[in-house]
Amino acid sequence: MGSLDTYLPIFFMMVLGLVFAALSFVASRMLAPHRPTAAKEAPYECGIVPTHEPAHRFPVRFYLIAMIFVIFDIEIIFLFPWAIVFGDLKTFGLVEILVFAAAVFVSFVYLISNGALDWGPIKRVRPITSEVLRTTRSTVRRIGSSSGEAA
Repeated sequence: MGSLDTYLPIFFMMVLGLVFAALSFVASRMLAPHRPTAAKEAPYECGIVPTHEPAHRFPVRFYLIAMIFVIFDIEIIFLFPWAIVFGDLKTFGLVEILVFAAAVFVSFVYLISNGALDWGPIKRVRPITSEVLRTTRSTVRRIGSSSGEAA
């Protein structure tokens, strides 16, 4: 059981982290005041009260760029320890880092080929009219009314 003793502190830290997270959620739920009002539940952004919801959703390309950034961040994090012990690893270390870099590069080429980094205008099959008004009460498009309310 000598080899499992080295993992015991890691196990205790994981359990301690889970217990702390669970206690934080329970304490927040029990101690937080529960007095919802219309003003508290209304959306708020930069002090401007929204009159209608945006006509389109947030672009997914933003998340793709963020994931690419995280992938390259992880690669750089793995390169630092490798560079420190490169002299001890010899040819094995060189081959391993080349395989790792190739895997990251192939995934990057795949993302580029699928258009993850295309920042040009979005090509749409049909144009979206600027008269689309949606409210928090309904997401049904109002036709024939300029105020956005049902006739």
